Amino acid sequence: MHFKFLPSSELLSTVVIWAVVAVVTASLLWLLSDIIWHGIGQISWDFLTTEPRNAGRNGGIAPILVSTGLIVGVCMAVSIPLGVGTAVLLTEFASNDSILGRLVRLSLDVLAGVPSIVFGLFGNAFFCKTFGMGFSILSGGLTLACMVLPILIRSTQEGLRGVPDDYRRSAAALGLSRTATLWELLLPAAMPGLVVGLLLGLGRAIAETAALIFTSGYVDRMPESLWDSGRSLSVHIYDLAMNVSGGESNAYASALVLVSFLLLINAAISWLAVRFRQSRIWVA
Repeated sequence: MHFKFLPSSELLSTVVIWAVVAVVTASLLWLLSDIIWHGIGQISWDFLTTEPRNAGRNGGIAPILVSTGLIVGVCMAVSIPLGVGTAVLLTEFASNDSILGRLVRLSLDVLAGVPSIVFGLFGNAFFCKTFGMGFSILSGGLTLACMVLPILIRSTQEGLRGVPDDYRRSAAALGLSRTATLWELLLPAAMPGLVVGLLLGLGRAIAETAALIFTSGYVDRMPESLWDSGRSLSVHIYDLAMNVSGGESNAYASALVLVSFLLLINAAISWLAVRFRQSRIWVA
């Protein structure tokens, strides 16, 4: 009988890797179990479809859900075209040595390291005051779009860079235009990177608090338009946990709804990305 022993260096690496995996998994399970344990008892149809009462201690979160959806919708509607377009420009049309490419990359590096509270102050000064939008869903969504852009652009860039050059050469040999090559080959092949950027950006947008306090506001009534102030789920959770005595139970329930939405959105986007890739590109 023979036993195969790993060298000490490989054994140490294996132990460290599995330890990191265990810590990350345990942290996630602990967080989810804590939220579910404290919040599941408050979840009901009335909680999802009624308005908050008594400063959020009672009632539901219907206006909060609508405001959150509108804010994230504005953010994604602005950031996805700009982010994907900028990534395509930097990867496919601008050389690494061009002045434009260097300036955009430097700007992205700076933006990626800016704290969210600074984005909130910028959004308040630029969108709320300079453009006269005030505390509104539109101001909050545009501010979040500025925060999401660096993540989305970088992830899409990496996805496009990972596409083999054989795709480009084959398309050129067949006489396909650059637009057709981009839409039919490159973007579907780069879909994993784009999905990663979209999920990371969407997660940051939904869970953002500091930036929205200064832009979309605290109002918990049902918004009638994008120009109305609206409270997001993350701001609602923060307010209940920090400023409202006796609001912890509804804060946990709101957090459970937020996490559930994140999981559902992640699953839906991943499924749609796979379907899009399969419908656009076929490799024999």
